[in-house]
Amino acid sequence: MTQPPTPLNQQQQQQLVWQIGHALATPLPPGWQQMRVEYRAAGRHVEADLLVTGQDGLPRPVQPSPEAVQLLGNLRAGMYQPGRGTWLSAILVYSSATVLSTDFLPDVEPPWRQAPPQIGFQDELRFFPRAEQNIPNWLRQRAGLEAAPPAEQVAATPPAETPEALRSPRVYDSLDESGRPVVNREPLSPAERDRVLEYLDGAPVVLASRTYDADAFEPDREPLVPLNFRTDGSWYWPGAVAYYLREHGVAPDPELLTHIRASRFTLPEVGEPERELAVAAITGQQAS
Repeated sequence: MTQPPTPLNQQQQQQLVWQIGHALATPLPPGWQQMRVEYRAAGRHVEADLLVTGQDGLPRPVQPSPEAVQLLGNLRAGMYQPGRGTWLSAILVYSSATVLSTDFLPDVEPPWRQAPPQIGFQDELRFFPRAEQNIPNWLRQRAGLEAAPPAEQVAATPPAETPEALRSPRVYDSLDESGRPVVNREPLSPAERDRVLEYLDGAPVVLASRTYDADAFEPDREPLVPLNFRTDGSWYWPGAVAYYLREHGVAPDPELLTHIRASRFTLPEVGEPERELAVAAITGQQAS
């Protein structure tokens, strides 16, 4: 492999997860209750462990089928993001009827049965190139790379003192000729997506309507986009920001996302003065 593969969209990833479950389950005797597969890889080095829980409730190790291992590798390759890399380990859990959970870890060193040689980590960065800031220190060391220069600290947006100082994000980047939204943003990992949603949904509502707006990405759907605004004292944002992240995987405006990351995903205390400033910024009225 010399070129990163074509990425899979969300639906294709989900289909592949189901195919992996089918390939794991096909050789098993009937009556199993749960499967847990852990896949670890760096370059050409691959490890896969399968635990199957039977009717007695006891998990037992089982050799995963070669087809399942191949499909897991396809999933890993298809989830590559340019500059971001792909996950190095994944845990997928299935019941006999559904997928119970999936967990993909791009930056944490896997618990190897046998650590890959240095060439494995070098191949990893060659097959799935990462920007400098996305190579964790442990991976850099394993691949024999020089230490990265200290990263410049990014500060969160300071609290606003006037309505004009409050920042507001773009919900999407532009509109195409048909009026449909256009987005050119890197998707978030599932773990970061949950933390960002917790931040967005945790900020206090300062204005709200009882009605809902149409989904700009699926206008034929029942209107479900919340018509409200929230603030953290530095930014205010419409309910559409969290809605589109949750429903369509649209990451927030990059500047708002940088602010949330710099805040370590922790909301500050938002008092009545901050809420009044946000209302004034949204409505164009003077804060009391």
